[in-house]
Amino acid sequence: MTEVIALALALSMDAFAVSIGLGTKQATGHGALAFKAGLFFGIFQALMPLIGYIGGKGLLGFIDHYTRYVAFALLVLIGAKMVYESMQESLEEEIQKITNKLMLTLAIATSIDAMAAGFSLMLLDMNPFLACGLIGLVTFGMSFLGVFVGKLTGNWLESKAELLGGVVLVAIGIRIVIA
Repeated sequence: MTEVIALALALSMDAFAVSIGLGTKQATGHGALAFKAGLFFGIFQALMPLIGYIGGKGLLGFIDHYTRYVAFALLVLIGAKMVYESMQESLEEEIQKITNKLMLTLAIATSIDAMAAGFSLMLLDMNPFLACGLIGLVTFGMSFLGVFVGKLTGNWLESKAELLGGVVLVAIGIRIVIA
């Protein structure tokens, strides 16, 4: 359960960082934006790992002996990508108006990594549906909170959240391969 919570927190950092950026863009109505961000990001962060888990189950026969190493490689790659992106310019700087289409695009973009991370769910001793539900709930909460953090602090915390998420994913990957 601890590993799933750590995975959920790490995966939610992308959505948290984007939500901080969204919170800086809107002058009023942060409650509605926070709920919308939580809903969009939470749903996609719950669905994508499930898709990755199901896809991984289909591949299990081919890579059965290498599952730990594949999960390690995917988590390290995703974590490294998040660390790299934390040092780049923010996507939210280009946003002028927050629409449902934009929210859908951002939700998909931030959850693609979660699909690859879903492969690692095969190695955890937990119901994958419960794990994905937990990932979705944590992401909802972090995204909701992120909008208000962005309203209060501006963009300075955004890259630090993504950096932390990347480091945690790398650590989970290392733990999987040495366990």
